[in-house]
Amino acid sequence: MIQIFQHTFGPFQENTYLLANENKQTVIIDPGMYFPEENIVLQETLEKNQLQPTQLWLTHAHIDHVMGMKYIHDQFQLEPKLHKEDLVVLENAAASGARFGLKFNPYDGELHFVTDQDKLQLGEDEFSIFFVPGHSPGSIGFYNEKQKFIIGGDVLFKNSIGRTDLPGGDTQTLLNSIRTKLFTLPDDVVVYPGHGEPTTIGYEKTNNPFLK
Repeated sequence: MIQIFQHTFGPFQENTYLLANENKQTVIIDPGMYFPEENIVLQETLEKNQLQPTQLWLTHAHIDHVMGMKYIHDQFQLEPKLHKEDLVVLENAAASGARFGLKFNPYDGELHFVTDQDKLQLGEDEFSIFFVPGHSPGSIGFYNEKQKFIIGGDVLFKNSIGRTDLPGGDTQTLLNSIRTKLFTLPDDVVVYPGHGEPTTIGYEKTNNPFLK
């Protein structure tokens, strides 16, 4: 049984997720820590629950989802897995931060690229990768069929969708990704988004004003 821990970090109120299996092996997804005290909060969650970080995954590489990546690497020697199409987004993250008056030390180490043909493992638990571009060119979601949840990044929100006015964004591409990829999942699948509260596939099919 995978435990899901969620923290909301940084000036953009981004959701950072920790997924832990029964052996306490833990994947960190989208580390958005910006303020020093947020690193402490993350560390306290790990220590309190005896979690052992073993992997680092990115749904995409916008600034608010990667500001804590260097800290994670320095603390746990983890190298991120992401889609290659978001490499240009990652390379521009520090410059994007500067435009908002945000300074941080970007991660500049090894990268590991994944596609929707790959599967990711957390111990014995398997995750499918959903390639869902539109918010960013390389947005992906991590789907666990057994427990019926997906960590979806900034693609689908409760009653909303991801913004598409950033470089590499495209509204029609995003809507197509949701309709042809995410909406193929069962209605009771829980969507854990990059901002805001969780929702379900079925709720968004019925209620999301952008997808009617």
